[in-house]
Amino acid sequence: MDIDLSLRDPEPGEPVALVRKRFTGLRVPAGGDETRAASILVIDGRIAEIATPESVPAEADEEIIELGGLLVLPGVIDGHVHFDDPGFTHRENFETGTRAAAGGGVTCIVDMPCTSLPPVTSGANLRTKLAVIEAKAHVDFMLWGGVSGNVMAEPDWRSNLREIVEGGVASIKVYMLSGMDTFRDLSRSQLAEALAEIAGHGLPVGVHAEDREMVQALTSRIRAEGRNEPLDYAESRPPAAEISAVATMNELCRETGARVHIVHLATGAALDIVTAARDEGLPMSAETCPHFLAFTAEDLREQGSLLKTAPVVKGEADRDRLWEGLASGELDFVATDHAAAQWPAEKQTGSIWTDYGGVPGVELSLPYLLSAGVRRGRITLERLTELMASAPAMFFGIEGRKGRLEPGYDADLVALADQETWTVRAEDLHNLNPYTPLAGYDLTGRVRQVFVRGQPVYRLEDDGSEWFGEPGFGQHVRRKSKVGT
Repeated sequence: MDIDLSLRDPEPGEPVALVRKRFTGLRVPAGGDETRAASILVIDGRIAEIATPESVPAEADEEIIELGGLLVLPGVIDGHVHFDDPGFTHRENFETGTRAAAGGGVTCIVDMPCTSLPPVTSGANLRTKLAVIEAKAHVDFMLWGGVSGNVMAEPDWRSNLREIVEGGVASIKVYMLSGMDTFRDLSRSQLAEALAEIAGHGLPVGVHAEDREMVQALTSRIRAEGRNEPLDYAESRPPAAEISAVATMNELCRETGARVHIVHLATGAALDIVTAARDEGLPMSAETCPHFLAFTAEDLREQGSLLKTAPVVKGEADRDRLWEGLASGELDFVATDHAAAQWPAEKQTGSIWTDYGGVPGVELSLPYLLSAGVRRGRITLERLTELMASAPAMFFGIEGRKGRLEPGYDADLVALADQETWTVRAEDLHNLNPYTPLAGYDLTGRVRQVFVRGQPVYRLEDDGSEWFGEPGFGQHVRRKSKVGT
């Protein structure tokens, strides 16, 4: 079921039955790191009022939800996940992925187009995917569309692009370096052609930015030398590969006017290029991931393929620069790049080169950012809500509907015990293949209850038991298209 981004007025004479809920005994952000006591009135799934607890008495027809002093934040929007459905469901599927999202306070995910079969590169493929996943979703979702080398080899690729834009995809994904035969990367000339076309549709372009020639040459040389350690893999994808690719995208942004967004940015010097482009007035932006904020190459050496990703984790200076970029606004938002392997088989093949690259992350992003960001003074609570809710809502074109605790917005709420410290255990995660490089970490801030459009989708009881809502409640959220306007 799709969500229309506008409120529907009742037909003349149509009876109006309003469902009213009042959330009480809670705190909401009040600027900086401050919070204030509040109550939230929700009518038909949307926030109608945020008031002080004493200011408005409950009406007789209101359902009261008492939250016992929990901190309520806008639900997280994770703008970069791979839930692999259909096609690669031995790694993840939409039911398990969105269940894990609910358990982590993520109320809307944006699924990538490349790790499903068929990829979301045409209207027909988009409809095929929706027919499979809609009945599985625990939380609301959007879909990325894509332009691949496979698609651009076809004469009707522009028509395919138009179809998925009209179908409401959230953004368009392209690769400068891809390891997928079903979603190949683009040359510089193809990128220029694709960006110019996408710019005409008004959508941003998410770019996997690594220099293909550099990485392929290094990989061939290192493997020919018989080297097979985690840091050998890291050496094959050095900071220079990301820096070179981001510099190329800077040039293409200037040439085409397309809105270029660097996904999973890992290198400080690459962020400097994005910042310089924005200072120049170019429509360029970037996101980063929790694993780039938490880990370095030294952790990769110790954890091995458990932490293997592309791009690869970098050095301490890069990690510090990313935290600085989150605080300063140079990085737009945080997304997880949730991409689980079949555990343990695909992560323990006997070679770092054939071990699957990707880590789960959707369930731990909010508590990690609370712990490592807010509690350590790297970012404020106010900035956290921007990075994980309002900024991705703006990027994906659903601002005014999701991402804020304000009247008129969907009542997507995450209620946290923000002082509770707990230890991450892989076996407690809810995605299909539960493993994580954060296993054993102590985090402060525990998701206790989650609501999507005012309806409960997750609850953690005091005795440790958990409750999830039914799959199929989550709805497809479409980005409004400018095609034809």
